[in-house]
Amino acid sequence: MFVKICGITSEDDALLAVAMGADALGFVFAPSSRQVAAGHVRDIVRRLPPEILTLGVFRDEAPQRVVEQVQTAGLGGAQLHGHETPEDARFVRARVGFLVQAFPAGADALRRSDEWGADVILIDSPTPGSGQVFDWSLAEGAPSGRRILLAGGLTPDNVGDAIARVRPWGVDVSSGVESSPGRKDPRKVRAFVAAAKAAGEDLEHDHAPTGALYDWQEEGG
Repeated sequence: MFVKICGITSEDDALLAVAMGADALGFVFAPSSRQVAAGHVRDIVRRLPPEILTLGVFRDEAPQRVVEQVQTAGLGGAQLHGHETPEDARFVRARVGFLVQAFPAGADALRRSDEWGADVILIDSPTPGSGQVFDWSLAEGAPSGRRILLAGGLTPDNVGDAIARVRPWGVDVSSGVESSPGRKDPRKVRAFVAAAKAAGEDLEHDHAPTGALYDWQEEGG
């Protein structure tokens, strides 16, 4: 089970998440209480193991600007979390090497998500970034055979149930493992990663994950 910890704002939290077993870290460039600057992110990324996938999170940003920020920060890819068109997404994907495209659960566009050409499809609450739990049955509109990253109100207490219900390739959490906006809680991070990995192991007997855990490295990440 692939685990991404998003909303990283400090080197301490980045190293904490990695030490606790996270596979990917997200840095928010969109307006947010967790927003960070490219230079600050670059300094953090330099301290991380190369196998950790690092993503810049953007919302309705100009595609060229997304590419510039990702490259300046030395990130492994981008996560688009707004109303980007398929053309915008493909432009970014061709230049950053790895792309996560987010869709609100239940959105009509989710059924056409292949058009965006992303490596991973993220399914979030109908109010993306709100940290609100949604009806997980709404995630069923995603195309089959694609890597699905589930987000939206996940916590150490509910991530196991979410994985059992949706059976995603991975999970993404931000506010659910924080002590305050932008500050991660070590106990919550540890508990979340452990619960997610355990739930992933429970699926191994009857569910083959879509793609290997570190496929992103083989695709230019």
